[in-house]
Amino acid sequence: MKPTRRPANPCFSSGPCAKRPGWSPAVLETALVGRSHRSGVGLARLVEVIDGSRAILGIPADWRVGIVAGSDTGAIEIAMWSLLGARGVDMLAWENFGEGWVADAAQLKLKDVRVMHVPYGQLPDLSRVDPARDVVFPWNGTTSGVRVPNGDWIAADRRGLTICDATSAVFAMRLPWDKLDVATWSWQKSLGSEGAHGMLALSPRAVERLESYTPPWPLPKLFRLTSKGKLIEGVFRGETINTPSMLCVEDALDSLKWAESVGGLDGLIARSERNLTTLLGWVEKCPWADPLAEDPATISCTSPQFKITEPWFTRLPPDERFHTVRAMTRRLEQEGAAYDIASHRASPPGLRIWSGPTIERADIEALLPWLDWAWDEQRRTAKAA
Repeated sequence: MKPTRRPANPCFSSGPCAKRPGWSPAVLETALVGRSHRSGVGLARLVEVIDGSRAILGIPADWRVGIVAGSDTGAIEIAMWSLLGARGVDMLAWENFGEGWVADAAQLKLKDVRVMHVPYGQLPDLSRVDPARDVVFPWNGTTSGVRVPNGDWIAADRRGLTICDATSAVFAMRLPWDKLDVATWSWQKSLGSEGAHGMLALSPRAVERLESYTPPWPLPKLFRLTSKGKLIEGVFRGETINTPSMLCVEDALDSLKWAESVGGLDGLIARSERNLTTLLGWVEKCPWADPLAEDPATISCTSPQFKITEPWFTRLPPDERFHTVRAMTRRLEQEGAAYDIASHRASPPGLRIWSGPTIERADIEALLPWLDWAWDEQRRTAKAA
């Protein structure tokens, strides 16, 4: 039977993600609209975002943290274009975004690249990563629902740099900063804030590379972190290379204040892990779906993906499986039960349900009967056709 209780917030998109509980446009009333980001008050707001992020995430004091253009994509590309080429690099790809960074490396025509690629649902053999080489990888594979379980595979005495796309991991998973050299993210994921702005965090080792190595390709202005062989420190003091939206800055500040109110990083992680536990309890009893991640230790607590296992569905051609899932999720949208939960277009057809810290567990619980109802309706339709 059709459920009667709907999630209070049916937004389960994996980006932009649900706003924090209780959010309303009223939080933006104090935004410095019409003011320069270079004014004293404007710069102070940008510094507040940087300092608040550093404090909640536990980023070491000797790291630089800055706001850059282009969301997480801009941040990771700034890092790659500025740092790669000094030594060989291992590229880890197990989903769409990792594959995108492999394509970037190909554009840079790097001479010594090893690509470790595995299908969606798996992780590469992390023991093959060479500590003498740089490595580029996502901590959380947003389009596969597969995350690295820890940083034990990263050598403490490595000579290469670890460059981590952490956008669906920060504020929901604990990152080992001593094992990382570069981390990037955006405000639109676990914070549920607005998009378009990225964050770039650099270890002292990454800064040393920037100041001792000049890449052989020209760097666009938006990518330049050094001048005359020295780090442009202003970038990491709120002096952004491009003009940021002060509305988005205000929204990010509101998200950081909310994060503090729920217990900081510990509270955020606990919220995400509870949501994942709720989803896994459902899928254990579900006869038609399983986690896409093959190893339970690698299931993402922010972007878990579920494959559909019913034999009649798996026998469909790829296009028909894709359209079947889209038809199911349209039912949920029309009912106001769940928005935007179809898997990424590059992923195997299935469901991807954002379960990051801005999602309330009660909304996950209310969603689950709707998933079973929508699939049952879709199955009847398909079999009747």
